[in-house]
This record gives sequence, C-alpha cells and structure tokens, in this order.
Amino acid sequence: MDPLSGVLSLLKPQNTMCSGFDVGGDWSIQFPQHEGIKCYALVSGRCWLSVEDRSEAVRLKAGDCILLPLGRPFRLASDLALSSVDFRSMYSGPLNGGIATWNGGGDVSGVGGYFELAGNPAGILLGMLPAIVHITRESEKSALRWSMERMMQELREPQPGSPLVLQHLAHLMLVQALRAHLAEGLKGGVGWLSALADQEVGPALSAMHEDPAHPWTLQELADRAGMSRSGFAKRFKETVGATPIDYLTRWRMLLAGDRLANSGDPISVIARSLGYESESAFSTAFKRVMGCSPRRYSRVGNPVPAHP
Repeated sequence: MDPLSGVLSLLKPQNTMCSGFDVGGDWSIQFPQHEGIKCYALVSGRCWLSVEDRSEAVRLKAGDCILLPLGRPFRLASDLALSSVDFRSMYSGPLNGGIATWNGGGDVSGVGGYFELAGNPAGILLGMLPAIVHITRESEKSALRWSMERMMQELREPQPGSPLVLQHLAHLMLVQALRAHLAEGLKGGVGWLSALADQEVGPALSAMHEDPAHPWTLQELADRAGMSRSGFAKRFKETVGATPIDYLTRWRMLLAGDRLANSGDPISVIARSLGYESESAFSTAFKRVMGCSPRRYSRVGNPVPAHP
C-alpha cells in the first residue's frame, strides 16, 4: 500500500458531515475552531478566506478547493471589512446534508466536508500540513470537479442512499486534494508528506510502506533512492524529520496499534507480521513509540501522539 493510502487508512475519517452554501449580496461568516479536517470547494462566484493566526487572506474563485487541517477559526466573506455573523445563523435546518442559503443566495456557492479523524495518528497527517492547503492549478482542479458537482446534486436532490454517497464523495475530495497538494511539490516542508514529493527520498519511503516487515538496512534504502548511505541518511532526516530506521519503527508500531485495536490478532502474530522474531523485542519497541505496552493498548487503545 502506498504511503498516502496507508496513513489515510489508519486515520479512518469518521463522523463525516457534508453540506453546501449559497450566499448573495454582502456577507461575512465566521466559523469556530474545529477538530479534524475540513475540505471546501467553491462551485460558483468568488470570496475571501481568512484563517486565524495567518497574516494573509486567500482569494477563492469557482473551482478552487481548500483543506483546513489545523482546526483554526476561519472566516469566509465577500468583503473582510464587514462584521461577521456566526455560521449557525445560515442554517434553519440540520447542519449535515443540506444547503444553507444566506441573503437570498445566487452569488457564491460551495460544498464542503468535515472529517473527524480517529486516534492520535491523526497528528501524522495534520502536523505536516499548512493552515490552508489551496488547490489552484487548473490541471489539478479538474480532478475535483466531478466530485464537487456530484456532491452539490446529492445535496439539492436527496435520494435513497444519499448520506452514504456524500460520505464517500467527501472522502474522495480529501484524497484528491492531498494528491493535488503533493503535485505542487511541497518544497521546504518537513515530514512524510513532503518526502513523498521528493524524487530521491520518496521511493525509499514508499518501499518501507509497501513492505514494513522487511529488515530494511540503510544501504538498501539508499539504493532505492540512488544515493550514497551518508547522503541518503542526511537527506532523509532533513526531509522527514526522523532517521530512516526511526521512521520505519514508528510506522510499524502505528500499524501494530491499528491491528491491536481492531483485528483481535494475538500479539505474537502481529509481531512476526511486522518483522519481529521475538514478542519481547516487539513489545519493547511498541512501548517506546506508543507509550504503553501492547497488552494495555489492546484494552484501552490510547497511544500517545506518534509521528513517523
């Protein structure tokens, strides 16, 4: 499994909420701090996006897609000089599964999804993203258009099964937006997501995700990257923020945590499947990374934050 799919499979987006908005005239709407990640796409019109603690506002136009992964309060507005109203003022019905109309609508419309992410592994993804992920390139936006248009249709004309369709469409938009973000290069970032965009480090990272049980050596990974051992070790640490072996160990433990919480497999079986010949060695590594023993984790499922 490729790294992006692997991490998203552990995050298990849940409690998805999908809705649309249609606003007209002069307006400014404030949204509060949130957990998880929000994904919005502007279907028509133009507006401003301002995120707390980010100095520059972003001008959005039809077709643009944004991710808001850090949970900060934000504002959407036709004019940022206007006083804001709370977003709940837009909704006369349920917040999930409908379209909110404000000031008669007709000028700016959009759709969005909200995802709560299961467990502390969410920090792997969210911690490596900026406050705003803004997808603007036409070639990347085209992949999102079908999802946006279909989501708006499901919201305007609900049919049997619409809640499930909306959930899958929202997940699809999230993956497509992250793909687009990767395609833009992520120059200067630190973390596994930035490493995926790195032509040298990326193949080594993918190899570890494809076969985490393999006893990878620094030399093998350097060969995958087409670099010397010392050059690869330095580049990996600079790009990912951890040594290759530390990253591999942490990724194995996150996989182990998922299986302990969800599969019912014995610890010895999980240990062997991840390349550990002894349960003792596995348990020592697990406790170091996850903050508790595998047995305790299987009972309470409560790891400390762990970042590959």
